[in-house]
Amino acid sequence: MKNLFVPMLFLLSFLFFLADHGEAAVPCPTVDAKAAACVGFATGKDPKPSTVCCSGLQQLAQTVKSVDDKKAICRCLKAGAKSLGIQDRFLSKIPQACNIKVGFPVSVNTNCETIH
Repeated sequence: MKNLFVPMLFLLSFLFFLADHGEAAVPCPTVDAKAAACVGFATGKDPKPSTVCCSGLQQLAQTVKSVDDKKAICRCLKAGAKSLGIQDRFLSKIPQACNIKVGFPVSVNTNCETIH
């Protein structure tokens, strides 16, 4: 019985590690839904980000639990930005206008893989 204790302890520790670090990153449909109200401002059609835009992005920011989440959100936003005609000069103003601390430059040119 003692011979099994150490291997079992190691296995349980490893499984807890995987459970803690193996969670999926934020999915694009969630990102798209939370950021959808920002398109008007980010394309230059609206004079400022709407309350719904800021609220959605604040909710999205609260879902971030890891660097992988930040990278996933960045990749989703970049993919959407290309197809929607998002303009960098408006996009970069959203975090400050919505009072959200992002921790990396918000731009259609941001390299999502360098976010830490």
